[in-house]
Amino acid sequence: MQVDSDKNYLLKAIDAFPHRMVVISPDYRVLAARGHLNATPDAAVAGRLCHDVFFHRSDPCAECAVKTVWETRQPAWSHRRDEISGADKVSCLYAYPMLSSDGVIEAVVSLELDLPPRTRVEEQLQRANALLRNLITSAVDGVIAADRNGKVIIFNDAAAEIFGYTVSDALEHLDVRNIYPDRMEREVMRQLRSDAHGGRGKLRSYQVDILHRDGSRIPINLNAAIVYEGSTEVASIGFFHDMRDTLRMKKELEKAQVQLLQAEKMASLGKLAAGVAHQLNNPLSGVVLFTKLVLEDYELPSGAAEDLGRVLNDAERCRETVKELLEFTRQTRHLMRAHDVNQAISRTLFLLKNQSLFQDITIETEFDPGLPSVHSDIQQMNHMFMNIILNAAQAMSGRGQLTIRTAYVPDSGCARIEIIDTGPGIPPDVLPHIFEPFFTTKDEGQGTGLGLSLVYGIVENHGGRIKAFNQPGQGAVFVIELPITSRTDGDRSLE
Repeated sequence: MQVDSDKNYLLKAIDAFPHRMVVISPDYRVLAARGHLNATPDAAVAGRLCHDVFFHRSDPCAECAVKTVWETRQPAWSHRRDEISGADKVSCLYAYPMLSSDGVIEAVVSLELDLPPRTRVEEQLQRANALLRNLITSAVDGVIAADRNGKVIIFNDAAAEIFGYTVSDALEHLDVRNIYPDRMEREVMRQLRSDAHGGRGKLRSYQVDILHRDGSRIPINLNAAIVYEGSTEVASIGFFHDMRDTLRMKKELEKAQVQLLQAEKMASLGKLAAGVAHQLNNPLSGVVLFTKLVLEDYELPSGAAEDLGRVLNDAERCRETVKELLEFTRQTRHLMRAHDVNQAISRTLFLLKNQSLFQDITIETEFDPGLPSVHSDIQQMNHMFMNIILNAAQAMSGRGQLTIRTAYVPDSGCARIEIIDTGPGIPPDVLPHIFEPFFTTKDEGQGTGLGLSLVYGIVENHGGRIKAFNQPGQGAVFVIELPITSRTDGDRSLE
């Protein structure tokens, strides 16, 4: 009777068990089942494959505790997500062998149990740590943490991009002190331990250079903190923001501001020159008029007549110069029209060739008489040719030969202008930078570095191209290609 009573109690205990209990054969078929089986009657699962009944799989699960018991003959745990209920929780599947009297495994009992509270807390902690790692890895700034000995314990992808180390190299071999030049790590730690940046153990927006793996320096905006356990320093963490792009944009903005000021000065100078030219024009007209009257109304000795003739010629030259200067400085609204490039170059040469800088320079022109008109702003064209020709004369130190050629290039539909000097050429290290704003090789006060950058801008605005190179024995060569205006468009623009 006692045996029967014990069996009854055991059966009642099995029925009262709040979780799933399944007996599984060696071929993974369900021999018996008790518990919550997803609203499926216990009898309906008998004889079916366990992985099909519970997980709708055709094969045993990858982390199957039952499989482990068959292989090891020992009880086993398996961690997995509850695939039956679809609940977003983690369960432990426990399995143990049912042995016969002679020690042979007859079947395996599988139990599904809730995780103990501590295990759940540990898993939540693991999830939180994984999220934190993902946040650090995905940060746009470089994140580096190191212990008190300088060993790197956190090194994210952005830090790898900034410093040039791989994440694995940094974690295994990098000493955080080696990223600072000139032992700057001591100053960084001194600032961290002071109260000057928001309190002890904090460092905010601190400007410092760091060393790339190749030895180059990178400007950084550093935010850092000391990690404490109680009052003991155990580690430090820094957020490294690469300032190269920011400083580059700031520098370009400053250059643009200076260039704008320079352009305003040039515009004011042009207005002043135009005013002076107008003031000169009136007395020059009087000189020409009265010189002609004297020559016509009076009988003069031949020598006196010759002298007055020279006066008249020089006055006429001055008037022509003033006329060209007025045309050159005429204020326009950047009106794009069809213009003769040959004429624009000739006007520029007329203004320059009598200056002292050009006295010992031979100017050769080879103009294509059939060159089509170029759709352009004539004022900008004048400035462009003036800058390049003056630059060539200065490069030759006022002595040599200047050759200017124009030609029509049918293949590209462009007017090609070549300006060649016999100077020393452009140094190879300087050549890539000559069109950059404010780049100059002249001494301070001798140039702003704006001339060729303005030329480049004018050519770009006109849809053209400009390049410079050295030609052996001939100095520097500037080649400009400007899109021409079709004859129909050009005629319409000039009407």
